[in-house]
Amino acid sequence: MLRAYGLSETGPFRKANEDCFASDEELHLFVVADGMGGHAAGEVASRLAVEAVVGFVRRSQEDSEFSWPYGIDSSLSYNANRLRTAIHLANRRVFRTAESHDDYVGMGTTVVCALVAGNHLAIGNVGDSRLYLLNGQGLQQLTHDDSWAATLLAQDHGTEPGMLARHPMRNVLTNVVGARDQTEIHLSERTLDGGETILLCTDGIHSVLADETMQQLIDGREDLEALARGLIQSALDRGSRDNLTALLIRYEAD
Repeated sequence: MLRAYGLSETGPFRKANEDCFASDEELHLFVVADGMGGHAAGEVASRLAVEAVVGFVRRSQEDSEFSWPYGIDSSLSYNANRLRTAIHLANRRVFRTAESHDDYVGMGTTVVCALVAGNHLAIGNVGDSRLYLLNGQGLQQLTHDDSWAATLLAQDHGTEPGMLARHPMRNVLTNVVGARDQTEIHLSERTLDGGETILLCTDGIHSVLADETMQQLIDGREDLEALARGLIQSALDRGSRDNLTALLIRYEAD
């Protein structure tokens, strides 16, 4: 059984909310995107990406006659391939929209998706919006950040994380949906045991809340709405200057 609740706030420093999310318990699909670009382009990019992901996942569930324009990755499950294609289609839609509208040149968006089928979780992400899973072993980040800081840490394991936390380029993204005609997608899968809480969030939350803080806020709380509000308020209390989105999912074995 799945329960979910999502909440998005503009925050006190931004004029508009460029985050977008979808929570579809019928499809068992959950998506969060954080757009970027001038002239409201960030809002457009995140909305287009979310619509494209939801549209393909719905089409591939309801219609057996659909194409795989980006092929099939035989190392992935059917549902992970659905996410892979959905994100590629989102990239194409955002990129083509930017090409055809001068005000949208250079726009892009992060995206993180979770698709649950039975006790199987498929995850896809581009950019630095994250998915965390809380179970008996604690809170784990299951996505890979496409950021300058994450790239440097991967290349040089001796790099001091504390130094990167203060670096002016730490949040520069190296890969997003819609900036180029092709994008690299991170995909992963795992089995759920029951009792897990899953968090999808934008960097307005995870950039200011330590993993230990998020775990303390999430652990043991049953009310997902209160949990989402608590995460956002805690991030605001710690000075978050960005839009903030938290989408919580709780999985219980049937």
